[in-house]
Amino acid sequence: MEMMRSRLLPAIVLALGAAGGTLLSGCGSATRTVSVAAAPPATQTAGGSVGPPPITATATNATPGTTPAPATPSGGTPGPATTRSAPEPAFTRTEAGSEGLSGATALLRARGFTANSTADYHANQSLRVLVGTRTGSGDGYGQQAFFFVGGHFIGTDSSQPSATLRVVGQSDTEVTLAYPLYRRNDPLCCPGAGQAQVRFQLDNGRLRPMDPIPSANRQSALSRY
Repeated sequence: MEMMRSRLLPAIVLALGAAGGTLLSGCGSATRTVSVAAAPPATQTAGGSVGPPPITATATNATPGTTPAPATPSGGTPGPATTRSAPEPAFTRTEAGSEGLSGATALLRARGFTANSTADYHANQSLRVLVGTRTGSGDGYGQQAFFFVGGHFIGTDSSQPSATLRVVGQSDTEVTLAYPLYRRNDPLCCPGAGQAQVRFQLDNGRLRPMDPIPSANRQSALSRY
């Protein structure tokens, strides 16, 4: 009996060792399977070589703030993407004759007169006129007409002022003035003989009266002062 045990023990040990080795071998041989996405199929070129599949470009949105260029027709030339218009000129045109008018009013002031109305000065005419009143006149009397050609002063209607004076007509080379007519005893406010109109004409650069100018002498039968 004892002898039988001694013979069976080694056999059991060997059997257990073999079974353990089989178990260990089975565990070590186990592998993990990982699925990998299939790569895109290769394409074959005309020459027979195999290469990667072609890359298809996709259109992207235009950058904000830019305007895509228009499509060019076949055989045509591309046009400009944008159109520019010229800005307005950066200057202001001065009124015609403004310098002549300012010079004329300055000349009147230098001679002790103030222009009654600058509307009498027509810069588009060859012969121009301004009527002025003595500066500081309390009653508004003491007036004289000043004539200009091309902005240059050429003279007055007379050497002495009139009580009042006004422009009643003018053309390119002619100006008509109206003078009050006083009788000897008429007060200054109230000329009783109406008025006289005198035409002044530009004649070869000189001012020439076409009608008689009333006298400034109050002792005359009719006067302008």
